[in-house]
Amino acid sequence: MTISKKTLATVGSAVVLASMTLGTGAAMAQAGELRGNIRVVIGSTSTGADTYQNSSIVTDALAEKLDLNMKVDAVGASSAFRTLDRDSRGNTLMIFHDYAYLGYLYGVEGFSDIFEKYTIGPTVSINPGNAYLVPKDSPYETLDDIIAAVGDGETVRVAIQPGGVSEIGFSALKNAIAIEHPGQEDNLVAVNTGSQSDKNQQLFDDQVDVINGSVQANEQYTRLPEDDQKAMRFVWLTASQDTIEQAPEEGLGQTSREQLLEYVEPNANVTMGDDENFTFDKEFFFIYNKDMDPGIVEQIDEALAEIYEEGEIQETLKASFFTPNFRPSGEASEHLQEKMARYQEIIDNIK
Repeated sequence: MTISKKTLATVGSAVVLASMTLGTGAAMAQAGELRGNIRVVIGSTSTGADTYQNSSIVTDALAEKLDLNMKVDAVGASSAFRTLDRDSRGNTLMIFHDYAYLGYLYGVEGFSDIFEKYTIGPTVSINPGNAYLVPKDSPYETLDDIIAAVGDGETVRVAIQPGGVSEIGFSALKNAIAIEHPGQEDNLVAVNTGSQSDKNQQLFDDQVDVINGSVQANEQYTRLPEDDQKAMRFVWLTASQDTIEQAPEEGLGQTSREQLLEYVEPNANVTMGDDENFTFDKEFFFIYNKDMDPGIVEQIDEALAEIYEEGEIQETLKASFFTPNFRPSGEASEHLQEKMARYQEIIDNIK
């Protein structure tokens, strides 16, 4: 049978059209969903710290639930934001904590208003361990002792890493002194330093009176005898009482949950005025490119809701001394913006 050129052309066109239609249908089926290899950048360069630990736990659970290849990449805050800026497809996601907006409030270079520039994803966990410590032989037995000493004119030096989670507790303490002992707040002096080991060394060398630390990093030093140069003790945990009450009963190391509760409100109070006390829960959450498909936002929300409903991730997080804390994207964004406004007020008060 002879087929004309015209018939062949018609059939060819039909095949091409069908192929295009199928291709479009497949693309539409994939729209609004994560696909391919997913890179989860984090605002830390350490693969041993809390940001990486949290991100790995959550990312592994999400990868299994969605049957995707997802990898955590510890690139640091500035690089993470730049990488996120370049990818609106959903193949790059970011996980970070409150430093993402605190850095902006403190004017740290490279930080923007995340609520304007990005889409805020769900919260996933809290590190309840943000703490302040003194040498074990310090004359300051409690946080009240420190506030009273500064109010009486004593200079108290506090080692912090400026511009974020490490500094917000210092700012709140300075603000409380300004409220309770007006004009004396400048006696509380920030000694700006770097990593946790740097802050610890400042305390060992008697260069500061107080350091910002964490339960995870510093609990080991609280077990040492008082005559040891490295011996420390907690005076304040910034987390809320409710957050610490969710920690495992055994606490961490040789410090039980009951002992940790001695260092949060109402036992350790930092006033914000008007009968309100300062607390700070270090929360971890997703951040997305502003132009990423809203369908992907919804997909991740739904997947994580199922994961947290199943309950296994809670046990994994608690085993690493983190508090499970899932909020879907919309609720998380509203909650974090409220925190930002609250801490903005403290920072403005002490400028």
